[in-house]
Amino acid sequence: MFAPLGAFLVGVTTDFPVPFMTIFFSVLFYVAIPLLLAFATRHIAIKKKGLIWLENNLIKKIEWVTPAGLLVTLVLIFIFQGDKIINYPLHILLIAIPLIIQTYFIFFIGYFGAKKLKIKYQEAAPSTFIGASNFFELAVAVALILFGIDSGATLATVVGVLVEVPVMLSLVEIMKRNQDKFQF
Repeated sequence: MFAPLGAFLVGVTTDFPVPFMTIFFSVLFYVAIPLLLAFATRHIAIKKKGLIWLENNLIKKIEWVTPAGLLVTLVLIFIFQGDKIINYPLHILLIAIPLIIQTYFIFFIGYFGAKKLKIKYQEAAPSTFIGASNFFELAVAVALILFGIDSGATLATVVGVLVEVPVMLSLVEIMKRNQDKFQF
C-alpha cells in the first residue's frame, strides 16, 4: 500500500508530479525484493537445517549486511551533501528539532496508552517503538529515487535517520528502566 498511498499524498499535498511507477519501483527494489529474498532464505534454511541453526548460525553470520548497507548509503549521501551540511547547519537543526519532539511525543502517547490499557511489557515496548518510528530508511530510498542523491529531500531523510537512531536508543532505555511498571 505504500506506493499508492505515497503517490496519493505527494499528488494531493504538492504540485510535484511523481509517476506512480517511480514509487512502485522504489518500493519494489528497496522493500519487496529484499523481503521476498529474506522470506525465501528463512524458509529454505529452516527446511534444510532447522530454526535453531537459522537463528544461531546463519542470522549471526549475515546480520551485519543491513546496517552496513545503510551506513554505506548514508556515507555516500553525506559525501554528496557535505557542502550543505557545513554551509547550512541551521537547516539541519530546523529538520532535526521537530523530528526529535515528534518522536518523543508519539512515544509517550504510546507509553501512557499502554500503561492505561494495562498492556504487558512484551507488547507495550515494541508497540511504542513502532508508533514512534518514522521509517526513515524507506524515506531515504524513495527520496534517492525521486529527487537524487544531492537533493534537499534526501538530506532531510538522512538527517531523520541520524536523529532517529539516538532518539530511539534513548526510548529503549526509558522502556527498560520502566519495565516493572508494565507488570500487571
